[in-house]
Parts: sequence; C-alpha cells; structure tokens
Amino acid sequence: MKCIIVDDEPIARLGLAALVDKISQLQLVGSFEDAESASEFMLDKTVDLAFLDIQMPGINGINFAKKIPRTTLVIFTTAYSEYALDSYDVDAIDYLVKPIEEDRLAKAVQKAVAYHTLLMNEEKGNMGDIKSDHIFVKSERKFFKIYYRDILFIEGLKDYIIIQTENKRIITKMYLKNILELLPHNIFFRINRSYIVNLNRIESFNNNDIFINIYEIGIGNNYREAFFQRIIPEKR
Repeated sequence: MKCIIVDDEPIARLGLAALVDKISQLQLVGSFEDAESASEFMLDKTVDLAFLDIQMPGINGINFAKKIPRTTLVIFTTAYSEYALDSYDVDAIDYLVKPIEEDRLAKAVQKAVAYHTLLMNEEKGNMGDIKSDHIFVKSERKFFKIYYRDILFIEGLKDYIIIQTENKRIITKMYLKNILELLPHNIFFRINRSYIVNLNRIESFNNNDIFINIYEIGIGNNYREAFFQRIIPEKR
C-alpha cells in the first residue's frame, strides 16, 4: 500500500517514517508538513493510506480527512486522545496516540490492509477483461464492452465514474485515479481533477479548455504543462 505522512512536526514525521519502513506492506511515497501540500500531491498520485496528525496549521487533520477519496484510508496520529470521537465521523481506520509504539502501529496497518483489500475487490468486480483495444465495465447488473476509440472522456463523480461515448453514458462504481491506472497512457490523459480525456478524440483546444464533440472541458492548472507537452511537445 502506498502511504503518506502529514504532520507539522519534523521529528514526528521522521519517527513515523522509520516505523513505516519496517512494515513490508507499506511504501512511503510522501511526507508533508501540512494538508495543503498533501492535497496537491494527491491530485494525480495514488495514495492508499494517510497517516494524519490532527492539530496542524491551516486545514486540520479531521477536515482534510473529510475531503480525500474513500479509497484513501486514514490512520490518525496525534498527541491528544480527546479527538478520538471525532475520528469516527470520518471513518478512520484507527487512532494512534503519540508516542506511537511499533506493535500498536502494526495492528493498525493490518486493519488498513484488510479493508483496502475489500475496497479493491469491490472495484475489480466492476471491471471485466482489459484488452489492447477495449474494456468490459459492469453497469446496471451487466457488463458492457467499450472500445477505447469510442470513449470521449471519463468523468469522476464522488464514488463513481461516468464513461461518455458518442452514443451513451455508462456509470460504474470506481474512482477516477484507479481506472486511469488501467487505461493505456498513450491514449488517455487526466486533464483536471474530475476528467480523463481520450487524446485521439480532441478536436481543438486553447490555453484553458479542450473541445471534444459537443463538450468543453477545462484544463486544470496543475495539469496544463504536462498536457501541452503531450499534445505539442516540439513547441514546448
């Protein structure tokens, strides 16, 4: 599982990172001093588990946990036990009080691993075979065969994605960043936080928007440079 640490105390981040390094199921992919930096990192990076401090400048850990995807599990790490009840409001996997003991952390991680497996199996159940030119997607109790060439774009909407073709919309329970990992990256590109587009179906674009068929989709600020490098690399 890919994990991050969010804590405004440098010593706490280093100590937790050392403990995480001993757990084979975890891969630490980022360490941040505030929620804003972590949120920006998570825009286009997969994070399975977040270790969150609660009392931090700016956005606190509780409020940050309310904004992240359901598939990013949360373990709170804090020096204050009185926040334990608040952690249940955001369905936290566990609540660890500093200083964190190695055995206690290991038990929390095992719970996270078990729940993460359930979430992944749920999403995989909505995806059929993935071939070189098409995928099968479960929607309305049956599987639909969708050719990549027919997909205009994919929209993320909370726990669901909407696959838009010229003739139909297919809705399935899955997260945008997870289907992006399954699609061929030479064809599909994440253009903002909510949309993946088929690069071969783009008809025109300007500095702020792309146009596919009758649809206009905004280019996110954090994705703009990478998009233009893909579309017109010789001019960058």
